[in-house]
Amino acid sequence: MIKAIVTDIEGTTSSIEFVHKSLFPYARQHMRSFLREQAGDPLVQALIDDVEAVVGWDLSIDEAAGVLEQWIDEDRKATPLKTLQGMIWKTGYQAGELKGHVYVDTPVYLQRWHQQGLQLYVYSSGSVEAQQLIFGHSDAGDLRPLFSGYFDTQVGGKREATSYRTILSRIGLPGAQVLFLSDIGEELDAARSAGMQTCQLIRDTIARPALAHPQARDFSEVSI
Repeated sequence: MIKAIVTDIEGTTSSIEFVHKSLFPYARQHMRSFLREQAGDPLVQALIDDVEAVVGWDLSIDEAAGVLEQWIDEDRKATPLKTLQGMIWKTGYQAGELKGHVYVDTPVYLQRWHQQGLQLYVYSSGSVEAQQLIFGHSDAGDLRPLFSGYFDTQVGGKREATSYRTILSRIGLPGAQVLFLSDIGEELDAARSAGMQTCQLIRDTIARPALAHPQARDFSEVSI
């Protein structure tokens, strides 16, 4: 019996196009000015230090911005980049320049599952703050009260079985009682290796069907 659902964001609850055509460009456009304005912030400096640790040498603010802009273009899943993106998006949401996209069926079924007593969690490569911003400022209103917790790459990569074992340990349920939703076959493979139940969302032509997993065109077809 399923007691908890862990959901991906891109291609699952929200449009991939929104992330790649709205959020990523917004972060890229504001990255350089944000780093210059926040250079004295200890957290921002610590994140720049993390970038330097990856590239292997010291960077000026503009050089760090250049590296981060390149990482955005490459869609790198680097934790310092994801954290900085989340900080930049926060300013955009607060200014009303961004609104979090969710599919029409997303709030309906999140609310339904929540009312049924299921625990709901998010696991995305975007930072926890970025996840909370999307759902807190969604075009369907504030959906954050529906979730019991959020996970990002701090627990590990999304294609690694150990990441899902860590999530299971933190939510305190066996894998057989947890359903993972994603559009990416390799993520579903890793979750199943950790013992989770799985379902692939095929919402558009971008998703590559992973026939080893149950499939659904939207949340109405997800079997609980």
